[in-house]
Amino acid sequence: MAFILVSAFLGIAPGPDNIFVLMQSAMHGKKSGVLVTLGLCSGLIVHTVIVAFGVAAIFQTSVLAFNLLKIVGAGYLLYLAWLAFKARPDKLEGHGSNLRSDAALYRRGVIMNITNPKVSIFFLAFLPQFAEPELGSLTMQIFMLGAVFIAVTLVIFSAIAFLAGTLGTWLNHSPKAQLYLNRIAGTVFCVLALKLATTNK
Repeated sequence: MAFILVSAFLGIAPGPDNIFVLMQSAMHGKKSGVLVTLGLCSGLIVHTVIVAFGVAAIFQTSVLAFNLLKIVGAGYLLYLAWLAFKARPDKLEGHGSNLRSDAALYRRGVIMNITNPKVSIFFLAFLPQFAEPELGSLTMQIFMLGAVFIAVTLVIFSAIAFLAGTLGTWLNHSPKAQLYLNRIAGTVFCVLALKLATTNK
């Protein structure tokens, strides 16, 4: 229960991933936000596997590996910012997955998550704290804890997507509001890129 409560708190606390879901949902609708959420949670599966087998230690000890991954992640966020800044209200007609395929939205979430080395390092520090050696295989316990964390994240981020998507539906009727939302989204993506690029281990 303690692990679930901590996981829920982390999901609610403002951070790059839930802000990302919020902005995508507000701009493109609930379905887009949920698809991005599924992508983000799939990325968490990758991080769980990495931690379970100890590969995350590489990112904790190798400055080069850490920096390369965070540069890729920051570059991708800047690409999303560029797309947001250049978008025009008339391109938001149809509000939803017409803007891009479901697979592309899903991939967007995956890339956003796995190119953030801080997630692997966070999992490496967070998950083992709740593992008990006397209860059996630590690897299996890490997998179980990761699965619980992903389930909690999926519920919370989906709720954020639905709430933000409702706001986005209203904004879809106002081209001027859409334009401002795109600019806000572009700025948010730039800030997230800067934060990731300047982060330290």
